[in-house]
Amino acid sequence: MKENSKGSILIVEDEENLHESLKLNLEMEGYETSSAFDGSQAIKAVQNEYFDLIIMDIMLPEIDGIAVTESIRIKNIEVPILMLSAKSTAADKVLGLRKGADDYLTKPFNLEELLLRVEKLILKNKKMQVQEKIGDTYSFGNNKIDFKAQEAVSYNGEKVQLSKKEAMLLKLLIENKNEVVTREKILQVVWGYNVYPATRTIDNFILSFRKYFEEDSRNPKYFHSVRGVGYKYTD
Repeated sequence: MKENSKGSILIVEDEENLHESLKLNLEMEGYETSSAFDGSQAIKAVQNEYFDLIIMDIMLPEIDGIAVTESIRIKNIEVPILMLSAKSTAADKVLGLRKGADDYLTKPFNLEELLLRVEKLILKNKKMQVQEKIGDTYSFGNNKIDFKAQEAVSYNGEKVQLSKKEAMLLKLLIENKNEVVTREKILQVVWGYNVYPATRTIDNFILSFRKYFEEDSRNPKYFHSVRGVGYKYTD
């Protein structure tokens, strides 16, 4: 994602005029956009990239927006979803929210209102992602990490030089102590761009951390992989 971008948004809308209008207005506001014109494209996009927000139409070809939202939530992807619908009944709105949407707008909508809701959802999501802040150094067991110097002392007193990404990933996991950190969040914070690194890439980092900081790397006390979801640091 570009440095000055306000966030990346996936637009899932099959009506071309509305899609282009949304894309143009969001880009004028400083967001990066990606496009999907049906449910299958949307699911594929979410599996391959990180987004700060999805604008999801309900009436889509192939797989409707409700089913796409449900599929995203089943995979534990927490990206905010703003649902658009021509249906304005309370039952439709409740169904959308129950299946995992964060907000709901009825068509036709006011553009200013949409932009305001987009901004609020992205800001709220970014705030939720920042947990306990830690300083430049952190100790656990007999280990010590200096994030600024990118150095660590392992459990047996050996000095370890950390790469920038190792230091960033360690900091992210420790700041979210006892919480599972999803691959999406790791991607956003550590890699800082939209295309996912292979799961194996992150797994290799976790294996390195176990080698440095665990007395018994086969039975880790601190660094855990949670299959299909993400990674966790426990103290």
